[in-house]
Order: sequence, then structure tokens, then C-alpha cells
Amino acid sequence: MPNQTEARLIHQIAQQDQSALAQLYDRYAPVLFAFAYRILNSLEESEEAVSDVFLQVWKTASSYDPQKSRVDTWLFMLTRSRALDRLRRLARHHRNQVAAQELPTVTKPLDEGLIYRDRYDRVQHALSQLPAPQRQVLELSYFGGMTHTEIALRLNLPLGTIKTRIRLAIAKLKHLLPEM
Repeated sequence: MPNQTEARLIHQIAQQDQSALAQLYDRYAPVLFAFAYRILNSLEESEEAVSDVFLQVWKTASSYDPQKSRVDTWLFMLTRSRALDRLRRLARHHRNQVAAQELPTVTKPLDEGLIYRDRYDRVQHALSQLPAPQRQVLELSYFGGMTHTEIALRLNLPLGTIKTRIRLAIAKLKHLLPEM
């Protein structure tokens, strides 16, 4: 019953229970760090993103709605949002350097013993089943932090094509990963 345990932790955090926050942090910080690192490709920025996530959890735990998403899904979305915010901020300050860098590649988690290894493997397998054009635009959007317009400019394709590919990729992933 991890979902009930995690939801209970969020409820306790909403009551300002620091030990509940520590338990949630111990459980999720390593995997959230690995996820942020995939987006940011920077140890320092990834650490800051994860810190921001847990600060946000501390401040907004009372607004968490278990009917809308599972705790792990909520944490991953918060992490993605914080990481992309950081990526965009870095891009504004270092536009030329960021443009010259390669996008982060899909890597294995930092710790082979992470609880979510199975989930990671299933997502990677599902991504590998997408047609290359769909996978490319999805990775540029979700892991590269690029907007649809930026992707269209980079790939020299119409904006509608980019949006269609992303929509089709997400629909296929929902079909391949129905339990997530």
C-alpha cells in the first residue's frame, strides 16, 4: 500500500510534520535527482531543483489532491517543472552555450537499486517503441525543455507537425503504459 502510505505522509506534511517530510525525502530524493539530472545535466542544478521540490511540498502539501494524481506522479511533475524552469533560466543567461550543447541522453538511474527501476525500464522500453520522429520531439519537449515553436524551428518543420507528433507519442505511451 505505498500509495496510501505516501498520501498519509503528504497529509502529515500538511500538518507541518518534519519527520514525514524527511521520510518522503529519503524515499524520493534519489530518483527525483536522477530525473532532474536527465533534464539539466548538472549536479548542482539538479540538487537545487530537488530542494525546490521538497520546499514546495512543505509549503503546498495541503493542496495535494489524491484524486488527481498519485504522490509519485505529483512529485515527478513538480520536479520536471522545477528542472525546466531552471533550464530556461540557464538558457536565458547562456543562450549561446546551451544551443551548442547536445541534449541530455537517456541514461540509467544513478543508483541501480532504486525502487523505481522497474518503472524506469518500462518507460524506456515504451519510448523505444515510439517511431523515431515522435520520440525525438517528445524528448526535445520533455527532457530538453524546448517549446513546440523552438522544436519546429530546430527541426525545420511546421508547428502543426510538431504538435501532432507529440500528441501521437503521448497517446501511444498512454496505451503502452496504462497503469502509469
